[in-house]
Amino acid sequence: MTHETPAARVAWLPIPAPVARRIGPHGLGLLGEVLRFGGVGIVGFLVDAGVLLAAIALGLGPWLGRLASYLAAATTTYALNRAWTFRHRAGAGGAGQWARFLVVNLGGFAANYGAYALLLVLSETARSWPVLGVAAGSVAGLAVNFTLSRRFVFNAAGPGRSAP
Repeated sequence: MTHETPAARVAWLPIPAPVARRIGPHGLGLLGEVLRFGGVGIVGFLVDAGVLLAAIALGLGPWLGRLASYLAAATTTYALNRAWTFRHRAGAGGAGQWARFLVVNLGGFAANYGAYALLLVLSETARSWPVLGVAAGSVAGLAVNFTLSRRFVFNAAGPGRSAP
């Protein structure tokens, strides 16, 4: 675990000094995490959509294909969030952390897959373009996944305890 400051985690952002002072160190750290998590989410979406399209082309269909694409995206986002978004609070890692990631992200998965399924059932456009359902699902799961991942997976103080 590195010991970088919250301000260092968002140094790449063009935040005016008065705004940065108003947000404060904790807010800057949280802002950096949210933005990085969102960036990782974009990569996850691309993996998700790409694997879904490949799975459909291979004959798995939009339902089973979506399960495969979600697992591929979850693996990718876990690795990137551990290495980049939460590197300063990621803790020891390993199989236990990966397992916690999968378990706590079931809430995000439910929101994600629920939005996807709802659009596929209700929208002819989404049935024709299932990637639209993937996009809606990604947005639906973002807040749930960020909150649970930050609190229970990438929490250097340990699962369920607060870390700086």
